[in-house]
Amino acid sequence: MNKTITPDTGNLPKHIAIIMDGNGRWAKQKGMLRAFGHENGVKSVRETVEACAKLNIAYLTLYAFSTENWNRPKLEVDALMSILMNSLKKELSTMQKNNIRLNTIGNAHMLPEKARRQLFEVIEATKQNTGMTLTLALSYGSREELVSAIKEICNEVQTNKIDIATINEATVQKHLYTHNMPDADLVIRTSGEQRISNFLLWQAAYAELYFTDVLWPDFREEDLHKAIFSYQKRERRFGKTSEQLK
Repeated sequence: MNKTITPDTGNLPKHIAIIMDGNGRWAKQKGMLRAFGHENGVKSVRETVEACAKLNIAYLTLYAFSTENWNRPKLEVDALMSILMNSLKKELSTMQKNNIRLNTIGNAHMLPEKARRQLFEVIEATKQNTGMTLTLALSYGSREELVSAIKEICNEVQTNKIDIATINEATVQKHLYTHNMPDADLVIRTSGEQRISNFLLWQAAYAELYFTDVLWPDFREEDLHKAIFSYQKRERRFGKTSEQLK
């Protein structure tokens, strides 16, 4: 696909979420360590972020590190944290140039102190930006997020802050990590796997799902466009019929 061919700007997803999968397999194919794949995946992050900014996508959420990823070998986890810190330092100027505000969801307190400090320094530095909101899902798991929300709601019921009879979807939404973001419109997963792996389970209830065989380090602007083109061909009914939408 020619990169100059861009999707219909009148029908763009407001919130794109991406499961960046395939770094390890990409490295293995080249006879390299998994960390080599993660390092090259940073290039795909940069190009995807800039491509979304050019299209004026309002929200981009990247599944960077799951709660389950802590179970990976320590060497790989340490490499991922090092790549995270270096990337945050290097990409701050890119975020400022593109008016991007950085956000994070997940259990940030589980990150190493240096990584956590670097993350929140960049969040602070970009908080006045008014363009796209880039959210990094770090130490994130959707089931854990939902459990946390349930606990908070139970505590509010016990302390008489809310009545149990008034609990509805909006109540749950208010207690999610993503309470200040719209639900995902388009969820992309690379590498050929066709599952969402504990990512935005509540927020992706009506998202359009797009799976590609492209491994994440090879994902480029034209691949993002393919996903958006696919999204734009679909009819989003939200439980209604086609006739009702017309």
